[in-house]
Amino acid sequence: MRPLNPSTDKIFPVRRAPRGRTGPKSKAFILVVGLLLAIPLFSACGDDRNALSEPPGATDPGISVEADAEASVKALPETPVSLRILCAGDVMVHEPQLAAQRDSATGEYDFSNNFQYVQPYVSGADLALCNLETTFGGEPYKGYPCFSSPDRLAEALAGAGFDAVFTSNNHMLDTGAAGLRRTLEVAGAAGLGTTGSCPEGGKNYLVVSRSGVNIGLVSFTYESPRAGGRRTLNGIYIPDALLPFVNSFGYEELDADLAAVETAIGAARADGAELVVCYFHWGNEYQRKPNAYQEHIASRAAIAGADIIFASHPHVLQGMDFLTPGPGRTVPVFYSMGNFISNQRTETTGDVYTEQGMMAVVDLRFLKSRGAVVRMDAKVLPTWVDKYRSGGKDVYAIVPLDEHMGENPALAESGHITRAEQALEYCRGLFPGQLLPSAA
Repeated sequence: MRPLNPSTDKIFPVRRAPRGRTGPKSKAFILVVGLLLAIPLFSACGDDRNALSEPPGATDPGISVEADAEASVKALPETPVSLRILCAGDVMVHEPQLAAQRDSATGEYDFSNNFQYVQPYVSGADLALCNLETTFGGEPYKGYPCFSSPDRLAEALAGAGFDAVFTSNNHMLDTGAAGLRRTLEVAGAAGLGTTGSCPEGGKNYLVVSRSGVNIGLVSFTYESPRAGGRRTLNGIYIPDALLPFVNSFGYEELDADLAAVETAIGAARADGAELVVCYFHWGNEYQRKPNAYQEHIASRAAIAGADIIFASHPHVLQGMDFLTPGPGRTVPVFYSMGNFISNQRTETTGDVYTEQGMMAVVDLRFLKSRGAVVRMDAKVLPTWVDKYRSGGKDVYAIVPLDEHMGENPALAESGHITRAEQALEYCRGLFPGQLLPSAA
């Protein structure tokens, strides 16, 4: 199959909810559609103005969905399960970070201070996820272009409250087949679930249970162009023996490769998943808007049954969208969550946007008897990576851009509060009305 041409091909089968439009016309249209379809209550974007319908049993067309949303949920025959799913972007360890996290006296590494200020948010989620854009390939440890990070990073991620990591990205083969296997082993030993790659005999998805709800995690990465007909990642041949254990897709035969994504979603559902979360490693580096391929892949995944879509790779933030693949379904898409931790910043890349990241936060209520989401709020908590000198060495700290940022110890010591405020202001413009109340 020929590659898709974004400028000519019609590749958007899913009707997307208008970005940022919450005016009276939008609300009235959604309410009318909901009344006609009589589908379950569902809020797409953080407040009841985007509810798609009234709950079953609502017969008075004059009832305001947004005014009675909470009462309607309480009137359901059972109490819906409340869940918070949080996802962060790229976790990277460049050479300067290795030096910063190493204790010269003992030779040991400790990454826990990177996450100390976001730990309350991460550990407070029912399910916390991130993209592990490195490998645990063992010594010698190294940064770009072939990452191999100390095992203690896995312990720090688990200690911060992360439950699982996505391993499908363009650096997953940086330390070869042995590194791919060892990454899964080290992450597992630290208590982290993994998906995006799997060991022999393993599944190419992960199902976890939270509050009695089974959640499927499906993760795929883009491939670099094929060489001699062979699949590659970052120009590294994917060994034929590894192909069944690496979740990837190529742009040469994109639609055919996306069948594997659909199969993984279906397999997770067949294995008991009541919700499916997809993560994609995609897009163009340093581009602040999603491309047509990203939108097409998101559409395909939503149609196939994905309930939430997280993504990264561009190393900068991109916006979010809401897809409506069918009646009563709205799927939030976070096109790029940016860098969660890395050495990329103005001083190293000349690009201020590489300092910025976010934690995507989805709060939902799930009705077990129907296997349906009855409410979903998708929000963003912006983050910023502070780097400064203290005690004769570099310090890296992920700073949540919330209402407490003015009191953050890292910003107080570094004096970088103005840079953090500028990052927050940019995020306000990129995600209008979609920041968590604590960061708005």
